[in-house]
Amino acid sequence: MSQPVRIAVSALATFLLAAPASAEWLDNDSAIRSLVSGKRVYLKVPLGGEFPLYYQDNGRVSGDGSALGLGRYLAPRETGEWWVDGGKLCQRFPTWYKAKTNCFRIRPTGETRLRWKRDDGYSGRARIGQ
Repeated sequence: MSQPVRIAVSALATFLLAAPASAEWLDNDSAIRSLVSGKRVYLKVPLGGEFPLYYQDNGRVSGDGSALGLGRYLAPRETGEWWVDGGKLCQRFPTWYKAKTNCFRIRPTGETRLRWKRDDGYSGRARIGQ
């Protein structure tokens, strides 16, 4: 194998090993934390639209479903807490989901897109904004 070919193969191998595997679920707590901390995550909802969650740097998470008309079913706005543990993004709200902790696996599918899967098997898509 010629020197230029060896360099090209080496560079390609380095790129493939260093590139994020977008088909993989994240399992690194700090990677998950940096993905959402200080950002809004917009969950796609089945009937159209998005449900925004703001993951503040201080461990608070705020949700607002008022634009989706969720006030008929639950408190449209609520602030809870979030953390990352064991490769999962976890959150708990005072009344939403009966104050139960929910944890999610996260898989990036693009620069600002992701898939999520909750511990109970429920899954969906989201996009990340600022």
